Amino acid sequence: MWAQSYRSGDSFPYLGHTKGRDYNFPSTDHTENVWLVSCLLWLLLFSEACGTKSASASPGAPPTVQIVEVTQQDVPVYHEWIATLDGYVNAIIQPQVSGYLIKQNYREGALVRKNDVLFKIDPRPFQAVLDQNKAQLAQAEAQLGKTQLDVQRDTPLAKEKAIAQSQLDNDIQANLAGKATVQADKAAVEQAEINLEFTNVRSLVDGVAGIATGQVGNLVGPQTVLTTVSQLDPIKAYFVVSEQQYLAFVQRNPTVASREKTERQLVLELILADGSKYPMKGKFFAADRHVDAQTGSIRLAGLFPNPDNVLRPGQYGRVRFVSYVRPAALLVPQKAVTELQGTYQVAVVGSDDKVSIRTVQVGERSGPMWIIEHGIKPGERVVVEGVQKVRDGMPVKIASATASPAGS
Repeated sequence: MWAQSYRSGDSFPYLGHTKGRDYNFPSTDHTENVWLVSCLLWLLLFSEACGTKSASASPGAPPTVQIVEVTQQDVPVYHEWIATLDGYVNAIIQPQVSGYLIKQNYREGALVRKNDVLFKIDPRPFQAVLDQNKAQLAQAEAQLGKTQLDVQRDTPLAKEKAIAQSQLDNDIQANLAGKATVQADKAAVEQAEINLEFTNVRSLVDGVAGIATGQVGNLVGPQTVLTTVSQLDPIKAYFVVSEQQYLAFVQRNPTVASREKTERQLVLELILADGSKYPMKGKFFAADRHVDAQTGSIRLAGLFPNPDNVLRPGQYGRVRFVSYVRPAALLVPQKAVTELQGTYQVAVVGSDDKVSIRTVQVGERSGPMWIIEHGIKPGERVVVEGVQKVRDGMPVKIASATASPAGS
């Protein structure tokens, strides 16, 4: 890298002769190389800067977008609500007499039939009461027989004045009292028999019996809940609608007859918690009598067939149905509509392939589509892919897309 040393007595180019010192300087070849590399670097940087400026100055190609035409058709409008499932009948099983549980006769969670014995209460005290009442009835019937004989014997004697009339009167009153006593004792026997039967705690409906809350050995009474039996086929789905939605329904169906007709025609769908659709359709069952003053909503109920007991009380889901049909609705895919601070806009492509950003008023959703109330016309083209790349007045390159059908 360095030139040879110039010793004492040698001459040094450019500076003449020098003596007595050694000098080490870079060679002229190296200096020329450094200057050459520097010039090349400057030329490279300058050419890149010029190229960038030239590229930025030249206009880019129009963005490619996909479009669909605004369609117009009659659209069924679905409404959807959160629903809670419950048994068609939920019979709370409570004993009607007090005593100790001695047996549970059903398997928890199993299907039981009406009149099946679910629990058994110790019957011995009730059997004893029944036996005692039967004995009292027998005694009363014997006493009644005696009073009847007294009346039969004393009646002719009283006519012949052989005995005082008061004696016959006493016999008659004793006989009437005996009859009343017999009737009372018969009622006591009947009640004792009923109480003895009540030691068999039975199901009053067909359904699925829940887990027992009373255990064998417990002292139970009429206030004790032993279990619940739920009738699950059909099963109820409760959901609430707002007061505004209810009033809109009334406005579309102003008479009782028209409302009842519409309710009979409703076909309910149930979306389960995992997002799957329950395969069987439901029907409208009832509307509550009042609007909740705190929530401003009214409770409705639907019925769904449940032959295999797949649905259980307490499950959550979503109930939906076609609330009405919107005639000649303008439809665009939901992905064509952008929202910013409550304002909805679509990018409309004109005949010159330039974009016009329109503010629109949206209505109901229908599946993947928006119903547009105002702002566009049938047949106009809206951007569905590449919306984020376009601006008002910008030319675009069209790549057509197929519009999604309206529906659920």
